[in-house]
Amino acid sequence: QVHLVESGGGSVQAGGSLRLSCAASGYRYKGWFRQAPGTEREWVATLRTASSGTAYADPVKDRFTISQDNTKNTLYLQMNTLKPEDTAIYYCTATNGVPSGGEWPDTTDWGQGTQVTVLS
Repeated sequence: QVHLVESGGGSVQAGGSLRLSCAASGYRYKGWFRQAPGTEREWVATLRTASSGTAYADPVKDRFTISQDNTKNTLYLQMNTLKPEDTAIYYCTATNGVPSGGEWPDTTDWGQGTQVTVLS
């Protein structure tokens, strides 16, 4: 049974920061997606576990940082300068396939999501 467990969501004023965490070990690639009400799920960022190489979607570039701890078992998403349009449920993802931008393999595992609300 797969367990990807997110934490760290909440409400924050616009311009503020939040850090999300996800317990995810044993995967080649890890990442974050988000889904706002009435919209499709949107890719946010990807991290390659072995090299810690990263990639970001344009809407979050230069504001969000994806990283992992030294054990490579915990994934983070540091979100700065938050905007109301960042309001969404954020999902941790992980795969042993090879994602390409927002296209992730069918074998991707997903967390249950954590709510982030940015107040204007």
